Amino acid sequence: MQARVLIVIDLLNDFLDPKGALFCGDEARKIILPVKQRILEFRKNGGHVIFLCDAHAPDDLEFAMFAPHAVKGTWGAEIIKEIKELLDEGDWYDIIEKTRYSGFYGTNLEETLNRMGIPPGIPGNPVEVAGVCTSICVMDTVGDLINRHIHSIVQKSLVADFNPEAQSAAFSRMRDIYGATIAD
Repeated sequence: MQARVLIVIDLLNDFLDPKGALFCGDEARKIILPVKQRILEFRKNGGHVIFLCDAHAPDDLEFAMFAPHAVKGTWGAEIIKEIKELLDEGDWYDIIEKTRYSGFYGTNLEETLNRMGIPPGIPGNPVEVAGVCTSICVMDTVGDLINRHIHSIVQKSLVADFNPEAQSAAFSRMRDIYGATIAD
């Protein structure tokens, strides 16, 4: 069954612009066009896109682990221009700010999915997930989708990571432990 909802994670300046605080590298930039095309497909076919965006406080405890990034209200926390130009006044998308790795923690993601007709525990309603970083926010969000019995689909061409080994391990975990579909 095809997904009706696409979750796009952290396509932000701080991750995908070379001037970004946690730039994921030139390899990561290769997902921009395929993700943009997938977003356009969802919009054209009546699907819904949810943009999950880091939006940290200036003193966020996460900055003990990673350099300060995606501070709410800054250039680094903005959606990259290639995707931002798609955002109009339509009702085909939602933007949800997050402060942790999983898009569910402290957000209204579950309520948004319910509104889209994707309640927990109902088979046949897969959600497609794209974005960065595969081994962090993508994997944690997929894990929480699976914990709600919502099947997840991750296309390798639509995700990226600054660490290829961590990305490979994330694909294995999402497939073998979570039961997500990992598509080439």
